[in-house]
Amino acid sequence: MWLKAPNINCIHGFSLRQGGLSEPPFDSLNLGGSEDLPQKIISNRKIALKELGLSTDNLCNLKQVHGNKVNLAKPGQQEGDALVTKEPYLVIAISIADCYPILFYDEVNKVIGGAHAGWRGTVSKIAENTIKEMLKLGAKAENIKVAIGQGICQNKFEVGKEVIEQFEQAGFPSFCWKENKIDLIACNKFVLLQNGIQEKNIWTMNRCTFEEDFFSYRRDNGKTGRMWAVISL
Repeated sequence: MWLKAPNINCIHGFSLRQGGLSEPPFDSLNLGGSEDLPQKIISNRKIALKELGLSTDNLCNLKQVHGNKVNLAKPGQQEGDALVTKEPYLVIAISIADCYPILFYDEVNKVIGGAHAGWRGTVSKIAENTIKEMLKLGAKAENIKVAIGQGICQNKFEVGKEVIEQFEQAGFPSFCWKENKIDLIACNKFVLLQNGIQEKNIWTMNRCTFEEDFFSYRRDNGKTGRMWAVISL
């Protein structure tokens, strides 16, 4: 039901698609979206969080808009693409179905964050903004450990020339793409390293959402469920 990052030792996880109650094509642990039955989604969320020893009572999630706005986490839904907190027991949840989830943890200063990084969020440096907001809460860049979960891999992510041009204009190096295919992991690692995160503190799952274990918006032509990346102090 959940995959874990070896470098983050607080409660966290990246969800798989199995273990829930939803019917096809949202089978079975669908945690979001607007087409599945709402009661199924609510039940799935309770099942998934219980597996981590968490509840929906302190759930902090987002209406994600593919931008770079970072919010201070609070129970309920806010608009933006990242959340940060130093408050214990709050549950940060990032919804995904091809875009990359990025979890952040400063275990020394007890600050966490979660970001939703599709190509738009990546090119506008959502990872950088998340780090900056964590620093305001007392985190130190050299202490922050980062886990990048499942997302669309480079060989499945063809884009138009205009998208590549946006990355070029934003200062991303050319190794982040090959012809018309972007490597979003490489892009986000570049941003992390530029902002003082140590390479040894970055873990990547290196799994593609086109695999059967995951939901994928692109693979399933928009008719699919949603996974979560969750982190809590």
